[in-house]
Amino acid sequence: MDFNKESQVSCSWYAQIENCLLQLLWHLIHVTIDLWYFPLGIADVLESYLISWGLLGRYKSFNVTKLRYLAIVVDSEEVFQTSKIIRLLQWLEAVGIKHVCLYDNEGVLKKSKDFILEKLDGTILFWDAHENDVLSDRQHMTLEFVSFSDGKEAVVKAANVLFMKYSKSGATDQNQKDEIFTESQMSNTLKTVGSGGPKPDLLLVYGPARCHLGFPAWRIPYTEIVHMGPLKSMNYGSLVKAIYKFTMVQPNYGK
Repeated sequence: MDFNKESQVSCSWYAQIENCLLQLLWHLIHVTIDLWYFPLGIADVLESYLISWGLLGRYKSFNVTKLRYLAIVVDSEEVFQTSKIIRLLQWLEAVGIKHVCLYDNEGVLKKSKDFILEKLDGTILFWDAHENDVLSDRQHMTLEFVSFSDGKEAVVKAANVLFMKYSKSGATDQNQKDEIFTESQMSNTLKTVGSGGPKPDLLLVYGPARCHLGFPAWRIPYTEIVHMGPLKSMNYGSLVKAIYKFTMVQPNYGK
């Protein structure tokens, strides 16, 4: 019995030492990674300010026409900073971006669209420009306002349209088993219900989360997503740098 107790104590002691060593190793790995990324972060911030001051020549001119449609995603906690968003749009217009989609989960930006459009001279709604056939007019910036509810309602509407079309086709039970809805059918149906907007080439996310925050997934199959950090610390140089990097890369969409 004494021997068994001593064995249990020894095993417990070894297990505690092992756990402590693993925790120590975990913390060392984190510290090493932080020490590696800290100077990189400082260099990135410094480069952004140099771009803002116009001291880096290669960022002064680039082919912005490669960026046909840009999406801006703003986190719900930061979406009420309307003045920041207006300044961001003014920067985009100064760079030469002409078609922008603004997205937030709760639809706050959509409710503020009249105020935002009022502050941006010559800016019009994307769908108004589409209907009036002025999308090719490079003198005007177009804005599209999207929220999470748009995507959810679009899926429901598209599913209903496909179901009605499928049920009216008079397919047999065997055909029903073999029937498969293709991606192209879904895309065409989304366009039919008015929710098949352009696919952004680049999506910039402002907020703590490193994801698209519910932006309609069918519109970003090949979109490059870049996390820009909090909206309150947005920087003109960081914006130009993200757009510049996109324009300098040759996209490869595969087959």
